[in-house]
Amino acid sequence: MLKVEILEASNTVLLRPTDKLTQADFEAAARIIDPYIENNGKLNGIIINVKTFPLWDSFSAFISHLKFVGDHHKKISHVAIVTDSAIGLIGEHIASHFVAAEIKHFSFDELDKAITWASH
Repeated sequence: MLKVEILEASNTVLLRPTDKLTQADFEAAARIIDPYIENNGKLNGIIINVKTFPLWDSFSAFISHLKFVGDHHKKISHVAIVTDSAIGLIGEHIASHFVAAEIKHFSFDELDKAITWASH
């Protein structure tokens, strides 16, 4: 499951994966995020907040994740990865080659700092 919360004060979205990610998770996230972007022009950032990263429940979920990133990365200027998982640091370096947004890793207890950074 992927919990999605719009943080209007900072013009950001907080994503909290809680279990293996599904195709439906990314479709549901897009149904929440897309109208917000439509009304506001763009997002300042997305904050991914998870202690350890779950995987995908299927290959179609992985493809949906890639499609979600492809559809949104040019409308978002910052992506904060807030986790203690090594995937966060690796993800920061790998993803920076494929997306337009600036990406930064924060430790799991630095959520407020990540929101502040992503809001600019």
